[in-house]
Amino acid sequence: MFLSILRFWWRGWVTSLYIEPKFHFTYTGFEWVHPPGYWGVHLLFLLVALAAFFITVGFLYRIASIVFFAGFTYIELIDVTTYLNHYYFVSLIAFILIWLPANRNYSLDVLLWPDKTKHFVPASSVGIIRFQLALVYIFAGLAKLNADWLLHAQPMRIWLPAKTHLPIIGIYMYETWVAYLFSWFGAAYDLLIVFFLLNKKTRPWAYCLVVIFHVATAIFFPAIGMFPYVMIICSLIFFSARFHEKLLSFFPFYRSRKEILQTTGYTYRFRYGKVLLVGMGIYIFLQVLIPLRFLLYPGNLFWNEEGYRFSWRVMLMEKSGSTYFTVKDKIHQQSFEVNNAEFLTPLQEKMMSTQPDMILKYAHFLAREYKNRGVQNPEVYGEIYVALNGGRSQLFVDSSINLAAEPLTWKHYEWILPYKK
Repeated sequence: MFLSILRFWWRGWVTSLYIEPKFHFTYTGFEWVHPPGYWGVHLLFLLVALAAFFITVGFLYRIASIVFFAGFTYIELIDVTTYLNHYYFVSLIAFILIWLPANRNYSLDVLLWPDKTKHFVPASSVGIIRFQLALVYIFAGLAKLNADWLLHAQPMRIWLPAKTHLPIIGIYMYETWVAYLFSWFGAAYDLLIVFFLLNKKTRPWAYCLVVIFHVATAIFFPAIGMFPYVMIICSLIFFSARFHEKLLSFFPFYRSRKEILQTTGYTYRFRYGKVLLVGMGIYIFLQVLIPLRFLLYPGNLFWNEEGYRFSWRVMLMEKSGSTYFTVKDKIHQQSFEVNNAEFLTPLQEKMMSTQPDMILKYAHFLAREYKNRGVQNPEVYGEIYVALNGGRSQLFVDSSINLAAEPLTWKHYEWILPYKK
């Protein structure tokens, strides 16, 4: 993550994503989160980068874990535009690390304070991370069990033809059977890989498959960023303690299990073990429940996107939209065509055009903006067309509805028009 944050600076994303936009799509319930100015944003990224480095070397681990979780999560809450499943995953792992004794050996903390050294930790410390990884894979696999993915090989049939430049295999990217192969293999991989990683006999081969799969993902879809490499490293958690001991045995500071067992006080015990176990149970319950909340909403999930975020639906659809907003002043019988580029970056407009809650937040922003420009009781109407997985473009929002008067809620938005296959 330290390298990932440096990558953000190197590519100029800190400025383009968090400083330059005039308006940010905040999460419902987190409207109080705002970018803390030019220098504040850069300072925030610096703190998060330092915290990530401190966690890596095990220096002031507990403080660094809290700072990293709070800082990284705050950054992600600034704008829905930048939401990615793997950023959510990083926030969750960062939260888990706060409670784990990950600095009790092979860290600067035990070098500076030897009394902190512990050679064994409760199995739950490893188990909770395995659970989180398993959840990502299994829910991602279940999400692929839909008609578009399995029966129509969408969106692979749209994406793969753009990869014909790849050496050797590029000539096959136009083939329909290749799109089906990618789709079915991807679903099978996500659904089964955890069980093969948990099995001692199949674990080495399964991990080789993890590496091949995620490296291929990085090659075919480079926009996915650091996620493949994060998953490759994190999946090592499925290996036994003895495997990790063998890896560490190459270092001069390694102490064998026999040497450790001859010492006293080598096992770490949670200070509030029962409380943490209850908290872990609540966390597990919520992590299983949150991805299932889409069941509470009617209609096509890929169309409505209600309950779509935070449910481990990774690269499941190709969706594009065109948005045209009109602000009306009924008192003076005037109307104003909105130039989205005046208020939004190209990325913000692209993401907003297909996601109902972002459309509504933008409509509310336009109402406030035009009210400040002298329009009394402005009404905002949208003519929005969306295409899903290569289908024809359809009217997405009821254009007769004043979106400025519609409330932001977690309920189903009735002004979303139904999807017509």
